[in-house]
Amino acid sequence: MKVFKSVALLVQAAALTVASWCAMAQGNYPDKPIRMIIPLATGSAVDNALRLVAQNMATSMGQPIVIENVTGSSGLIGADRMLKMPADGYTIGGVNDSVLTMVPHINPNTTFNTLKDFAPVSLIGTIEWGVVVKADSQFKTLDDLVKFAKANPDKLTFGSGGVGSPQHLAMALLMQRADVKLVHVPYKGATQAAVGAAAGEVDVSFQGLGTVAALINGGKLRLLALSTPKPLDQFAGVPTIDQSVYPGFFFNSWAAIVAPAKTPKAIVEKLSAEARKAMDNADIRDRFTKLGITIRGTTPAEFEAALKTQYELYGKVIKDNNIKAE
Repeated sequence: MKVFKSVALLVQAAALTVASWCAMAQGNYPDKPIRMIIPLATGSAVDNALRLVAQNMATSMGQPIVIENVTGSSGLIGADRMLKMPADGYTIGGVNDSVLTMVPHINPNTTFNTLKDFAPVSLIGTIEWGVVVKADSQFKTLDDLVKFAKANPDKLTFGSGGVGSPQHLAMALLMQRADVKLVHVPYKGATQAAVGAAAGEVDVSFQGLGTVAALINGGKLRLLALSTPKPLDQFAGVPTIDQSVYPGFFFNSWAAIVAPAKTPKAIVEKLSAEARKAMDNADIRDRFTKLGITIRGTTPAEFEAALKTQYELYGKVIKDNNIKAE
């Protein structure tokens, strides 16, 4: 009995030691650089937003946040790589809603379970969207483009960031509403698709405004319509799809920070608090507005609820529209 009691005491002491060490480690977190894997193209709306927030978080925490863009398979490669890293808070992910809520319903090769394998940190912002064409396109309005597409099925092309990307889903929803059919041209990322539209490689693209703002302002792209509830001051004179063509049509996406599911709760909470603090920075708020991004800055619990809702919603949309891997 004494032997068993001694062993039990030793086990208890060891457990307390480990718990104390973990608490100390988390209390000192971070004490080395953090790696943020973004499974999206450099220069995309979400990439731009995450870089701004990561820079502010790094300054506040006193450790660099090193950004690594890992593209491919509509974000699955980067997300999978992040999940294979130790769940210690030193590798986190910067994602859009497509990677977590759209692609898993489309690509049978998805290696993760969105609702079980990720620890939601914070949904930092909502990306507003619009339909763009090359600056010298024959199409002056979205109605012009739709009328041409109706008269010429399968003649127009649209570019996206890949099969199952937000650009793909957004255009699929618009084509369904307009009852037209365009040919899908998937690129390796949203940025490449935007550049392709500006170069005339494709006729049109449905894009996050943060991805195409510089090309619009630089005279390379024409913004035909916004998928926002109301017009935006920074894109004065551009109508909404809801007001000009199809009432009730809205589309946006979001940028968020996640971690592997087993990341200690205290670390997840600290990262979330730092992200939310960054959202209060006046410079970030101003730059987000110029990029067509609406500030969110949620808690982990709020983000978890939003993630579950959107995962189920897009699962139904994708099934109803028969969107499949090509």
